[in-house]
Formats: sequence, structure tokens, C-alpha cells
Amino acid sequence: MTREQLVTQIREKKSFLCVGLDTDINKIPPHLLNTEDPIFTFNKGIIDATAEYCVAYKPNLAFYESLGVKGLQSFERTVKYLKKYYPKHFIIADAKRGDIGNTSLMYARTFFEEYDIDSLTVAPYMGEDSVRPFLEYEGKWVILLALTSNKGSHDFQLTESSDGQRLFEKVILKSQEWAGPDQMMYVVGATQGAMFADIRRLAPTHFLLVPGVGAQGGSLQEVCRYGMISDCGLLVNSSRGIIYASQGEDYAEAAAASARKVQEEMAVELDARL
Repeated sequence: MTREQLVTQIREKKSFLCVGLDTDINKIPPHLLNTEDPIFTFNKGIIDATAEYCVAYKPNLAFYESLGVKGLQSFERTVKYLKKYYPKHFIIADAKRGDIGNTSLMYARTFFEEYDIDSLTVAPYMGEDSVRPFLEYEGKWVILLALTSNKGSHDFQLTESSDGQRLFEKVILKSQEWAGPDQMMYVVGATQGAMFADIRRLAPTHFLLVPGVGAQGGSLQEVCRYGMISDCGLLVNSSRGIIYASQGEDYAEAAAASARKVQEEMAVELDARL
């Protein structure tokens, strides 16, 4: 998917919502546990209910890998379902991969060839040769961890070097030597608030994947105030607040209502700022 295609979807739907498919077998409605593939059945229900309100889906690999082979089969079925019935939606594999070059090459083949995912979250700690293999695929995106929403992000990401540059700033500046804004995005947590202004100073045209709105307490309005650019430049992820809006048989309807509420808020922000 190109940047232009993604922006077109954002403008048409008046939404920059990414629904996180962090599907926990212990949290899905009990009545689904009797189905052949409870994880996929749950995901299918969520996708069908929310597709009109979002532009992207982000399955988190940890939730699938924790179930072994069956979980990976559920992940694969989910990706194939999205590609067949909702081909205009951007698919993000939230796997946070990144290792020495030959290992990253295998990870890249896994997600960009075997699963044919649009994008992958990548950890940059090991440097350019650990990221480069993911950038060799035309039309695929790397979403690099920059400034995350968890409490521990301050342990390393805000550490300053002798010249006063913080680690996340170094990551953003250095990585722009590897790829441009049509192939690389950055993960920036919604809980970072006004620090989006610092991000935009360093990366004024890149898309940002923003987790932390909703259950983690991030403010959509604050994210838009500091982070939105002329073609939006944001994908705001919501997981628990949408997919677990209900644990009853009405789970899909509740998810749709929650996604619609977020989309309506996003429409207001887009109308005001674009």
C-alpha cells in the first residue's frame, strides 16, 4: 500500500483509526470457545463490525504466538480474511522484530513474503543492519519504535547523550538516512502528549503509529494538536477499548459502537485541521 492510497482511505472515511487485534483467548466471549477457531471467529466478528470506521488493523503477534501453532494459524486466517474481503485496509503486524542482519532477513521474509503483510513494527536498538532487510521490499512499510507509551519508556528512550540529544531523537534522525517518509513510520505513544511537538520537529512528514489512546489514557485531541500534518500523518490505534467493549454475545455490535465513537471524534479533528 502506498502513502497516497492510505491517505485516500483516511479522507474518504474521515478516520485514521487502527483497530488493534490483541485477541486474548481468556477475554473473548465464552460462547465462542466452542467454535473450531475461537480466535479467528472473534477477529472476524470484530473486523466485519468495525471495517467501515477504521483504515487499519494491527494484530499483535504475542497474542497469537502464545497459543503455539494454532495461534499462528488463527493469525494467518485473519490476515487472509482481511486481504480477501477488506483489501483497502492497511495491515500492521505488531511483532517488534529486529536482530542481526541474517536473522532480520528471515523475519522480513516471514512477514512480507509468507504472510504478505503491509507493514511491520521493528525495534531499532541493534542499528541499521538489523533494520535494512525490512526496507528491501517495495511497497512494504517499516514502523520503527521511537517513543513508546509504556511507563518504562523513560528508562532508555529519554536518556540524553553528552550533546543533550535524547535517545529517541537519535533514533529518528539516524533512521531517516535509511528510508524516507514513504516507507518508514514511527511508533509514538499517545501518553507522550506535548512531546509530539519534538517528534514533529525531527520528522515533520512521517506517519506516526500512535498507541495508548483509550485504555492507556492518551488524549486523541492532544495527539492531533501536536501531531497532525497536512495529510493527517497519524494512525491512532485502539485495542482493548474497542475489541473488548463487551464480552457478551453482542461483542461485535459493542465494538462497532465504540469504533464509531472514535471515528466521529476523528472526523471532527480532520475537519478542523485539514
